[in-house]
Amino acid sequence: MPTTYTYLGHGTHLVHTGGHNILIDPFLDNNPSAPLKAAEVAADFILVSHGHNDHIADAVAIAQRTGAPCYGNAKVAAWLKAQGAPETKNLYFGGRQQLPFGEVMLTLAFHGSSLPDGSDGGSPGGLLITAAEDGKCLYFACDTALFGDMALYGEEGLDLAVLPIGGHFTMGPKDALRAVKLLNPKHVVPCHYNTFPVVQQDAEAWAAAVTAQTSATPHLLKPGESLTL
Repeated sequence: MPTTYTYLGHGTHLVHTGGHNILIDPFLDNNPSAPLKAAEVAADFILVSHGHNDHIADAVAIAQRTGAPCYGNAKVAAWLKAQGAPETKNLYFGGRQQLPFGEVMLTLAFHGSSLPDGSDGGSPGGLLITAAEDGKCLYFACDTALFGDMALYGEEGLDLAVLPIGGHFTMGPKDALRAVKLLNPKHVVPCHYNTFPVVQQDAEAWAAAVTAQTSATPHLLKPGESLTL
């Protein structure tokens, strides 16, 4: 079956490939845009990009219910373990790990990463996933500012890029458009916007600019909607 991406609102994502569900940055129960709750989401693997509450809040509860291992940087993984996650694994920048669903690499991100209790969450990251079943390559910028080395990730041949456009905490629409030009993906989905007033944006205007100025196809997915690659 082809790789499928589902947007779960704000910065939470689900990838289904090779019979596996890969849940990214689970923030559902207190996410006003989420289409389902933490007790309802499927997960075989949980990937956490950084320690902020709106990306890690439900990871432990979902891991305890599903048995899914949690992957994150060393400090995030240690914190999740201390909170009761049954299995945690470390990700390191640039280190490509082979997992049952494919390859995962922690990429750079320019952001913060304090954990919900105020402790240090290490360096924030993005995620580059290459599906084993069909070779589809997906880049999740997660929470970040624009940076020029995105062009290097674009050289991977991206089928999908998922980019924040909300501004204030991350790139806004202008820089996210520049990111699309650096990444050159086939498809692009905006995220991390319109969840709260401070990240309110006109996604339709951004998508129109992407269409006019790049070769990427933008998809404005509502929370719960999916894109088959």
